[in-house]
Amino acid sequence: MKTEVFCSPTSLSWTHFISPSLHIPQSFSVGETNRFRVFCGAAQSQKANQMTVSVTGATDFIGKRLVQRLHADNHNVRVLTRSNSKAELIFPVKYFPGIIIGDEAGWKDCIEGSNAVVNLAGMPISTRWSPEIKTEIKQSRIRVTLKVVDLINSSPQGVRPTVLVSATAVGYYGSSETQVFDESSPSGNDYLAEVCTEWEATALKVNKDVRLALIRIGVVLGNDGGALAKLIPLFMMFARGPLGSGWQWFSWIHLEDIVNLIYEALSNPSYKGVINGTAPNPVRLAEMCDHLGNVTGRPSWLPVPDFALKAVLGEGASVVLEGQRVLPAKAKELCFPFKYPYVRDALKSIIF
Repeated sequence: MKTEVFCSPTSLSWTHFISPSLHIPQSFSVGETNRFRVFCGAAQSQKANQMTVSVTGATDFIGKRLVQRLHADNHNVRVLTRSNSKAELIFPVKYFPGIIIGDEAGWKDCIEGSNAVVNLAGMPISTRWSPEIKTEIKQSRIRVTLKVVDLINSSPQGVRPTVLVSATAVGYYGSSETQVFDESSPSGNDYLAEVCTEWEATALKVNKDVRLALIRIGVVLGNDGGALAKLIPLFMMFARGPLGSGWQWFSWIHLEDIVNLIYEALSNPSYKGVINGTAPNPVRLAEMCDHLGNVTGRPSWLPVPDFALKAVLGEGASVVLEGQRVLPAKAKELCFPFKYPYVRDALKSIIF
């Protein structure tokens, strides 16, 4: 299934962006550097459907796949990173020619002249929480978001991005076994709801001329990371049973669908405000574990006890032990084509 993308024509001079803070990987030979310069010069006459997109969190689970998608579709990508060496390993010049890697000192030059910015940065929450970790979970999101917003707002009118797609999470709604949440629902009152509320409030400080899409992302399922990398070892350890009571809601989305949703939000002017990044069919966690057992050929029967999750994740186990039933009302209204609306098909595509 293919998502149709509508892009606005934009002209851009790349010569403004080559500065000491923007990193061209060391593996370039002289000849390769010349080819890079030709590529940049050609971008001045880029086709109307090309975008220049700056991405924070580009080296993480969702960001990596988004950068791959943008690059494959011949858009110009600027990776905003705090670690050039990590970004070089993930996006080697041999396979990602033309991508610009900017350390924090170079974010300003990257953002100025970009058509759009995607903000995905933040410390993972699927870890053992301590008071220090909880502070960093919140501050890592707010710090980066505030920096991105300030850089967008301070950009001169002619080179200011016109779109900001900023991640947030379904933790905004709090947890419930009975309520159904959509984009119009109020925030919860637990720790993750507090994080998401402040995270979104920071993004909302962006210039009002910039189209803002806030994507409240659910549990992302995909290869090589994300929730499954944490859940499967626990699932296998305890005879492949449900986690906790199994009655908690699991609002999930396939990695490919969340990348496609963000991609569409970059270029489609109808994508603005809060949009839930979840599949249209959330499930109880017990059902998800049943499907996981069937897909792996190892039926689920013995529950993973709460104490085991808490031993691994501490207070962070609440992400798994408590859930919420979140529906993507806005995405459905916009007729977004989910490739994986059902968790069984999503798991089959990932595991096989």
